Amino acid sequence: MRRIMIAAAAAAIGTTLVACGSSSSGGSSAASASPVNICAKASIGKLLYQPGVLTVATDKPVYPPWFIGNNPSNGKGYESAVTYAVAKQLGFSKSQVKWVYEPFNNSYAPGPKKFDFDVNEISATPQRAQAVWFSASYYDVQQALVALAGTPIVTQHQPFQLKRYVYGDQVGTTSLAFINTVIQPKKQPKVYNTLNDVKQALQTHQIAALVTDTPTAQFISSSEIKGSVMVGQFPSTGEHYGLLFSKGNPLVTCVNRALATLTSNGTLKALQKKYLKIYLSVPALKP
Repeated sequence: MRRIMIAAAAAAIGTTLVACGSSSSGGSSAASASPVNICAKASIGKLLYQPGVLTVATDKPVYPPWFIGNNPSNGKGYESAVTYAVAKQLGFSKSQVKWVYEPFNNSYAPGPKKFDFDVNEISATPQRAQAVWFSASYYDVQQALVALAGTPIVTQHQPFQLKRYVYGDQVGTTSLAFINTVIQPKKQPKVYNTLNDVKQALQTHQIAALVTDTPTAQFISSSEIKGSVMVGQFPSTGEHYGLLFSKGNPLVTCVNRALATLTSNGTLKALQKKYLKIYLSVPALKP
């Protein structure tokens, strides 16, 4: 994972900004001058994609428990709530947060971005971090297995048994990578463009199971696919979700400060308890 590298890069950027922001003509005025708050709203204005607003991207549709009602702007759901909490720390009101559409696969592609950051259950991986930057973790991820009730995998999921099945997942996801590198099935997993396509494949018995993060897996099995069950979750591999920025965007420094505050004051924990608590106590699986 890139937690250490990202933090180091952000720290380096922050040091540079402080040096630039606190320069003085010298003498006694330098000693008495108040330090510049590089993360004040006025200071970060020049870093924004659009003046006066925080432009936040995500995919569509969006799903519970990350978003509620397929509406990122209502502040409901874990990722929507985290976004507005970060925005508040940066000095933006709810009306000053502008949501834009960005497909999942496009978000971590190289090149300029038409947003300040993207929030879409995007795991910070070494491969993606070559093209974009990530914030510190706002959610530590575990992968889970969803299957149809009564199918063999529900009861036969020892590590050697897991290799027998045909899996399916969304292209470009860490869940697909988990299937290939951790489960290592004998048959190549089927790859789909969207999570909806994956769910359809499970319902029509094209695949034996899908893998996704635990909260999403729990929601799929409890509310979306009738007759499906969450078989269990796998041990943590250190995976985490981060807010995604264009490579070199100094705004990540201030967002990391905001996330650190939201961690230390208990906000992130409270939001996880509100939106994710029912998804966290599940059976353990061994890959």
